[in-house]
Amino acid sequence: MKRDIDRRTLTAVARDSVLAVLSGVLLFASFPPRPLWFLAPLGIALLVAVLCGYGRRDRRLRAGFGYGYLAGLGFLVPLLPWIGVYVGPLPWLALAAAEAVFVGLFGLGTVAIAKARWTPWVTAVAVAAGWSLTEWWRSSVPFGGFPWGRLAFGQPEGWLLPLAALGGAPLLSFGVALTGTGLAALAAAASRRTRSPRALAGPVAVTAAASIVAFAAVPYVHADDTGGRTITVAAIQGSVPRLGLDFNAQRRAVLDNHVRRTYELADDIVAGRAPRPDVVVWPENASDIDPLRNADAATAITAASQAVGAPILVGAVLVNDDGTTTNSVIVWDGADGPGEQHDKRIIQPFGEYLPYRSFFRLFSEYADQAGNFVPGAGNGVVHAAGLPFGVATCYEVAFDRALTQSVRDGAQVIAVPTNNATFGDTEMTYQQLAMSQVRAVEHGRAVIVAATSGVSAIIATDGTVTQRTPLFTPAALVAQVPLRDDTTLATRLGPIPEYLLAFAAIGALIAAAVRARRA
Repeated sequence: MKRDIDRRTLTAVARDSVLAVLSGVLLFASFPPRPLWFLAPLGIALLVAVLCGYGRRDRRLRAGFGYGYLAGLGFLVPLLPWIGVYVGPLPWLALAAAEAVFVGLFGLGTVAIAKARWTPWVTAVAVAAGWSLTEWWRSSVPFGGFPWGRLAFGQPEGWLLPLAALGGAPLLSFGVALTGTGLAALAAAASRRTRSPRALAGPVAVTAAASIVAFAAVPYVHADDTGGRTITVAAIQGSVPRLGLDFNAQRRAVLDNHVRRTYELADDIVAGRAPRPDVVVWPENASDIDPLRNADAATAITAASQAVGAPILVGAVLVNDDGTTTNSVIVWDGADGPGEQHDKRIIQPFGEYLPYRSFFRLFSEYADQAGNFVPGAGNGVVHAAGLPFGVATCYEVAFDRALTQSVRDGAQVIAVPTNNATFGDTEMTYQQLAMSQVRAVEHGRAVIVAATSGVSAIIATDGTVTQRTPLFTPAALVAQVPLRDDTTLATRLGPIPEYLLAFAAIGALIAAAVRARRA
């Protein structure tokens, strides 16, 4: 008898472990470049079903953490291989393993909430808020957090995208999670022998709630408050001589590629094949030769700006007097030269700088290749052609606070200069492009993405990609985009929705613990 019980227990554990991993794989599959955004709620639903024991409330907290951690691995291991494309699997797997801890904590919290035995719809809302809490935590710590893989960033084509205009990426993630927890509650209610229409009403309402709000917000997202004001912009993709960590070993070649492609755009303008832009955007690292210290680089950029007849937002690496560097975007206006600049404020640990360098160099020979960048200050707004641009350089676009401050301080268009050459032919560039699409809706601003090796894109205020380039091909995109000075509800609220969701989750966990102790 005992042997039969042990066998059944092992079979159940193996089954649930496989299903937990599968739930994570569904989350991964919902992310670009695949247009399978609808898999995200299904992944959440499957994970919650595993955690809640298919309707039972007797899961142990450690089992909840374990199954959640397995789901995190199933999600993040296939999502993040671009981390190790040129440095080997150790950094990639270490990061995925570390970030999966937060999904494990979601599993633990879900089991704790399920033990409170609230009505299914209350449990579904509380668990979805628990996902928001762990996303906030993961986006904050350690080393400033790592927001990659937030549910919101897999939804640029999904019907819940309008939620971003109401509460930003946090509300969009919550909407996806709520749909999933609602599906899990609905499935559990439908499987009971004593099910009734009244018992199903709550789970049905929770499952549909996010979609109803999103559809109601569609006119708000598509509202045209520009008064017909537009600007013509160009994004230059010069490409690089080679991919990998040493892409910038030929720094002059990278700069020359962007100068050359800008000259080609100037020829197209003269020939009538393209309109003259008001502003040109170059990518991050377009000039890793400091043009403020190197006369040759400055001369080349000046000539390109004069040829195209517009100021250029130049992505450049600047050397400071103390030997540190800043990752900057400089407004370079023809013979007038450099003007305002944005120094990247949110810099990438283990890439642009290395925390605890002496410790981490013990684990990888690539540790010493990490940069010595320092973060900048300011609000992320620069003025070109007399117009305010909000700038989020590469990694910054993943963080809510970067562009919220820029748009609040007057940015009417958003520029995202980025360099993806260090990640080769991976899904990273498409995952990052999705973030820019979400930001366009979140702030009601057109977004110009300029990438060294691709994908560069023009994104409308509703998140639609109107133009894009292929990878590894020199190209120029020219488009007319709206100027907007109104602000969305998400911009005005800033981090408030995320804080409310996090506090709601903490309150639910405390209430569940008190209820369980009394029981």
